[in-house]
Amino acid sequence: MAYDHLIYAVEGDLTIVTINRPEVRNALNRAVMLELEQALREAEDDPRVRVVILTGAGDKAFVAGADLRELQARDTLTELGPVSRQRRGVATRLENLTKPTIAAVNGWALGGGCELACACTLRVAAENAKFGQPEINLGIIPGLGGTQRLARLIGKGRALELILTGEPIDAPEAYRIGLANKIVPEGQALEAAKDLGRKLASKPPLALRAAKDAVVLGLEIDLPAALELENRLFAICAGSEDKAEGVSAFFAKRPPVWKGK
Repeated sequence: MAYDHLIYAVEGDLTIVTINRPEVRNALNRAVMLELEQALREAEDDPRVRVVILTGAGDKAFVAGADLRELQARDTLTELGPVSRQRRGVATRLENLTKPTIAAVNGWALGGGCELACACTLRVAAENAKFGQPEINLGIIPGLGGTQRLARLIGKGRALELILTGEPIDAPEAYRIGLANKIVPEGQALEAAKDLGRKLASKPPLALRAAKDAVVLGLEIDLPAALELENRLFAICAGSEDKAEGVSAFFAKRPPVWKGK
């Protein structure tokens, strides 16, 4: 599919989705969110794709937030309607993709940008990256899941501090509190994300998905239920061809050949 506001590229078993509005620091509007939803569907359905990387065009911004001109037209009725549900659904789809997702944060990740990064499985940040939820300064609150995912990533206290003050934090601080998984020199976030993506893509697909589901879904339920979920996913992996291949390859001291089943 051709995209007007995204660049969709497949490199081996990686898909790189680039939000391409550098003239407005890759601000999110309805057109972008509709295309991003379709791009995630495309990556999900493509058997070649093992890992999805999300980034922004240029070196100034991952996503600097919502398009403020469009935001002006929103009101209570629109935010309780289908347009808002679609927008929030994109972040949920990103979080629940069956393939790992990596945010390559190459500058400002504010508002919806921080929320999309939080919805990804992992986050690689350039040294010039800034993370923040500045919505409070506009008289609103995060609306793509930021009040929930951010707290789950960094804890209630730090999430409340970012959301209530609206002040951004830099990459070292994001790494210190667990928001960023890795920091790399400015201009190298995408290549570092690709390196990490290739490492993940080399793992057995079934176990990769099971591990991701066990953590992400397990956090939404109580501990006994989460442990039962883990056991069931472990059992599925234990009976897989990939497990048999992994054990055989270990004893034979050779690289495994994964089948994803």
